[in-house]
Amino acid sequence: MTTRTYVLTLSCADTTGLVAATAGYLAGRGIFITESAHFGDPETGRFFERTVFKAGPEQPPIAEIEAGFRPIAEKFGMTWTFHDTAIKPRVLIMVSKFDHCLNDLLYRYRTGSLPIDIPAVVSNHPDLARVVEWHGIPYHYLPVTKDTKAAQEAQVLELIGRLKIDLVVLARYMQVLSPELCQALSWRCINIHHSFLPSFKGARPYHQAHARGVKIIGATAHYVTGDLDEGPIIEQGVERIDHTFTPEDFVAIGRDIESVVLARAVQFHIEHRVVPNGHKTVVFRR
Repeated sequence: MTTRTYVLTLSCADTTGLVAATAGYLAGRGIFITESAHFGDPETGRFFERTVFKAGPEQPPIAEIEAGFRPIAEKFGMTWTFHDTAIKPRVLIMVSKFDHCLNDLLYRYRTGSLPIDIPAVVSNHPDLARVVEWHGIPYHYLPVTKDTKAAQEAQVLELIGRLKIDLVVLARYMQVLSPELCQALSWRCINIHHSFLPSFKGARPYHQAHARGVKIIGATAHYVTGDLDEGPIIEQGVERIDHTFTPEDFVAIGRDIESVVLARAVQFHIEHRVVPNGHKTVVFRR
């Protein structure tokens, strides 16, 4: 049996002794902690922790480690999970016609810098089939109209269930998900959009921003909820600009920021660095 790496994430009401309880339990079983971060939120009174540790042949099996931790978790009323980092999350990417975020994710997947499996890509347009299939990934063209939206989303849900998808990534998927689909994908669906929202809604947001003389542009990655573009934020990025930039410059810079911010958000999610905190998130960055 080789050494394996695990991540423990937890949250509970903040109180004395939480860090000591977790670290003491793992140390008492000869487990080596490689990384640990914690945060007490003074507004909500909640405590959050992410601990990475290694377990080898000399330690008990992970099932036994989990069972031994359960009394501690019950004592403090913890919401907690042990994650095996050797298991690659299964990610479904959804995209329309803009391909910059898709291409970035596929490159990171192909080079191994983003340790995920991508069993499928779904699109409401046929345009990007060739690039996806070049990576050896099945491409599902599922067109959608106002009248066929429910049926199309049923196909998406069936695919998610059949392929055992852990995370859905909207890589510039230009369709609003129904409340039912948002609920089904709660805390496991990430979207990317320009950070101008809600100031510049609708078509041509970069052109609207240019007309108003903004001084920074950027992008926001967030979890999808039934409230359009108002889900819990995971990651953001900005770039400073000035009066010499054209709307086309805005668009080009925005594409780069969107790609990087979405990739970071996916990375944070699969590394279990994001812990829900009400309508917000606690993100344990590197």
